[in-house]
Amino acid sequence: MSTETLTPMMQQYHALRRELPPGTLLLFRLGDFYEMFGEDAVEASRLLNLALTKRGPTPMCGMPYHAARGYIEKLVAAGWRAAICDQVGEVQSGKLVRREISQILSPGTLDDFGLDDRKPNYLAALCSRGDAFGMAFCDLSTGEFRLTELASLPSLLDELARVSPSEILVPDHQTDQFAAINPRSVLDGYVFESEPATDILRSHFKVHSLDGFGCADLPAGTGAAGALLHYITRQMRRQAGHLNRLQPYRCSQFLILDAASQSHLELVNSRAGRSMTLLGALDRTSTPMGARLLREWILHPLRDAAEIQSRQDAVASLLSDAMLLGDLRARLSEIRDIERATARLHGPSGNARDLATLAQSLSRIPALAASLGGGQKLSIPSHLLSDSLSRLHALPELSDTLTRALVETPPPAIREGGFIQPGFDPTLDELRSASHEGKNWIAALQEKEIDRTGIKSLKVRFTSVFGYFIEITKSNLGAVPEDYIRKQTTVGGERFITPELKEVEGKILGSEERSRAREIEIFAELRSAVLAELPLLQETANTLAVLDVLCSFAETARLHDYCRPEIDDSDILHITEGRHPVLDQLNEGNRFVPNDTDLGTDGKKFAIITGPNMAGKSTYIRQVALLTLLAQTGSYVPAKSMRIGLADRIFTRVGASDDLARGQSTFMVEMNETANILNNATSRSLVILDEIGRGTSTFDGLSIAWSVAEYLHDQISCRALFATHYHELTDLERTRTGILNLNVAVREWNDQIIFLRKILPGRADQSYGIQVARLAGLPDSIIARAREILNNLEKSELNAEGQPTRAPSPRKRLVPDPEAAQMALF
Repeated sequence: MSTETLTPMMQQYHALRRELPPGTLLLFRLGDFYEMFGEDAVEASRLLNLALTKRGPTPMCGMPYHAARGYIEKLVAAGWRAAICDQVGEVQSGKLVRREISQILSPGTLDDFGLDDRKPNYLAALCSRGDAFGMAFCDLSTGEFRLTELASLPSLLDELARVSPSEILVPDHQTDQFAAINPRSVLDGYVFESEPATDILRSHFKVHSLDGFGCADLPAGTGAAGALLHYITRQMRRQAGHLNRLQPYRCSQFLILDAASQSHLELVNSRAGRSMTLLGALDRTSTPMGARLLREWILHPLRDAAEIQSRQDAVASLLSDAMLLGDLRARLSEIRDIERATARLHGPSGNARDLATLAQSLSRIPALAASLGGGQKLSIPSHLLSDSLSRLHALPELSDTLTRALVETPPPAIREGGFIQPGFDPTLDELRSASHEGKNWIAALQEKEIDRTGIKSLKVRFTSVFGYFIEITKSNLGAVPEDYIRKQTTVGGERFITPELKEVEGKILGSEERSRAREIEIFAELRSAVLAELPLLQETANTLAVLDVLCSFAETARLHDYCRPEIDDSDILHITEGRHPVLDQLNEGNRFVPNDTDLGTDGKKFAIITGPNMAGKSTYIRQVALLTLLAQTGSYVPAKSMRIGLADRIFTRVGASDDLARGQSTFMVEMNETANILNNATSRSLVILDEIGRGTSTFDGLSIAWSVAEYLHDQISCRALFATHYHELTDLERTRTGILNLNVAVREWNDQIIFLRKILPGRADQSYGIQVARLAGLPDSIIARAREILNNLEKSELNAEGQPTRAPSPRKRLVPDPEAAQMALF
């Protein structure tokens, strides 16, 4: 359709629509509705189950303005961007109202729509430059802005899994390089280049050089950061002034967890629900800010012993004074989400409730600081706690202004008014008084007119369309005075006005309109006062988050009898009576069986663990990995004692399933993960392997498992736990001085097996697979037949009927010469 045949409003719509990037739906404000037209309407009606109608030949659908939030959340969750076009000019009869796109929302640029307050909402940008891969990410809902560089694409993907962004941006000329990343949004590659990226960063931070940010040697990361800001401010039309600090980091600062290990250990996600994750077991935070930081600490354990010990000192200090710990946690529970409230106030979605959040939270900080200050006489000093005092800013003037200005529970939308307290602003008080007096006059008018007309059912009413009017039922129309002016006929009667009523109505409505306008002015003044203190508010929020996580660590340690692990640079991993941090809390009624671990103290760093299915091998090796990770977050651990030489990485190869999307079998997935371990593990890594070699023939699987074990021991010399049903592997203890055998204890009783869950020295004699199958409920006939076949297998080979094909002969365990070829096993 040519523009000549379009109405002025539709011409306006199409002009705005042409400005938008692909994948964006335009929500066009028409009165009390957001309307969508054309292909946007067809797609939105399908996604949102909205009725699809037509304006002439053009499809259209719409949603009420007041209910738009829920619809927008669904659009964004489905992967679309939503462009919000609002009316910004006065509505005048016969004239086209001016409209502008106020903001564009996407999965990574939300600041309040349906966000989980205990989880960050990151937007990330990626690019490569030479051999380096850069990543920058930010959370518009909090103001966090970080960048890093990695040496390989797999390392980038692992770090991307830790950050877990909601939206990912890549350059248009590098889409093939990042083909493994989906979904993603594609940007013009030019904005990732050094000069434009640096220019936009310098302009944003109002500096001549980026040297002060510490990212001069991170060109790929800087390119990603510049592209990220370009996308936010230019393409998404969002304000980003609260992204006022760029924080470079290097992954070498942290214990590295690849994507598979994060999933296997169920750190923050589990199919069984949050309670089955390490995060769920540890989270006793009192604020949303603390909950988000705890998640980050779990996903980024530390490599620096001094930093770990600083956190441990703080936990020890809190544990030494139960009253202080309880008081701090109570004070923290009264503080709301300062980070996100401040970020919203910097953007278009801020409202009076965000101001109230800050008012309440700031008013609680003096008492919290007093409690924290009183705790510095403890026998266990903590620099982390004492230094926090200087980073907590109560901002008394701002706090007092906000408290005096705001009602206790402001309405959700500032356009409604009613959020400023009486007595705060004289001008507003006068306008409210005029409106109140007019309403009192209206109330008195009804009684006066009833007396004058004798019509007992006379009512003075109000609607937003007709204003104030006098309502008379049909049966009383004969008594209507001559000075009444008919306004409207209804089913039940007539509506009238009088000149005096319209005059007072004008005063009331004028006062109310000016009152709301004045409140909006006051809101803008209060918001400006808040944003003037933005850096101090952000520092306060971060400090509160750190205190909250440390208190959460201490409370968990107090409740579940955790110990302080000893951290050093050795290659030792020694745990006394260690417990699985998640299962230990879930099994309160049935005491979790603790187990010891001793790797490295006598030179034996590699443990081969055998035992039946269901006996607890997998739980045990995961437990050791989780305790290692937990120790390096600075937390206490569920054990009687623990000593750990710092690990640089944790690798896990536990469980697997088919990757149908990539056409990979379970065995191929397993081999890919194993190859990653062998190619990237170092002598300081902790490697957890569970049942390597399944999914192929017995001899193939055993060969692979054996050679993997040899390589880890001989070439990498890392700490490792290797759970297996290949009992032949236990012979490695005889030929490798660094290998020890462990087994999971069981007891046989009346043809039954009892799992004792205890890890003991030595190797298991058998796997008890048939007994476990019986416990699973296999029919007795199958169990009996399995026993018969097993008996024959243990004696000799079988024929097709499962009978011996030759006389049984004793079979010796084959122990290969360490120098012989691997196939000598067979």
